[in-house]
Amino acid sequence: MKKTYLLWETEKPFTDPADCGRTEKATPGEDGILRLTDVTVPTVTHYPVSGSGPHPAVLVCPGGGYNILAWNHEGEDICAYFNSIGFAAFLLKYRCPSQRQAAHADAARAMRFIRANAEKFDIDPARLGAMGFSAGAHLTATLAAPAEEVPYPPHDDTDKLSYRPDFVALIYPAYLADDDLNLAPEFNVTANTPPAFLLQSEDDPIRVENALGWYLALKRAGVGAEMHLFSEGGHGYGILRTGHAVADWVVPAARWFREQANIK
Repeated sequence: MKKTYLLWETEKPFTDPADCGRTEKATPGEDGILRLTDVTVPTVTHYPVSGSGPHPAVLVCPGGGYNILAWNHEGEDICAYFNSIGFAAFLLKYRCPSQRQAAHADAARAMRFIRANAEKFDIDPARLGAMGFSAGAHLTATLAAPAEEVPYPPHDDTDKLSYRPDFVALIYPAYLADDDLNLAPEFNVTANTPPAFLLQSEDDPIRVENALGWYLALKRAGVGAEMHLFSEGGHGYGILRTGHAVADWVVPAARWFREQANIK
């Protein structure tokens, strides 16, 4: 049974004064997507997997332009899918809107929190990946290759642990690179950057150069990557069936994740 945990001992750490008047909202859309916004209390929800452990695990970061969180088709449904292929999953609710620094702190804290409680969650802290969609992929990338190693002031003993994932998936990523494939200044890809699974469509209005730029940076650093580019598919499809070939991306992604976690 899934269970939700606060990420910080205080409910609203490092909170912008403007957040004091916000009340979290969940809005179902006609497109079937549940959107969360005005998030001021970051959490992580554990989706345990059946069977004997310790299990590999993945932190899931929904997208939404840092304005909302696309909660079901880039979050809850993804966690259920990971459970079906043998992974524990953790769904991150990070602060928004317009709270990139706070979101980065929440994501880093979530990785450390999971590792600190690995025995309780019956997971292997050395097989802990991260996956993000759109802005959530940018957030995942800040964990994988940060230009600055300290995402927030140390809070407690949990913050002595590494927040870097062992492998990442960046699904139609945003904000990673410019048109010339140069990475944004918040990133520093090195030989220590984890391997990546990359997915994007050529007709994505967010620009396929984001995935291409990350792939090229990994290649130059000697880090493994698997990239899937599709001619059509647009943006923001998550795990929905869209009629495009890209909708089957979960099949190669599942194989790749299982390879990273050494699941036979």
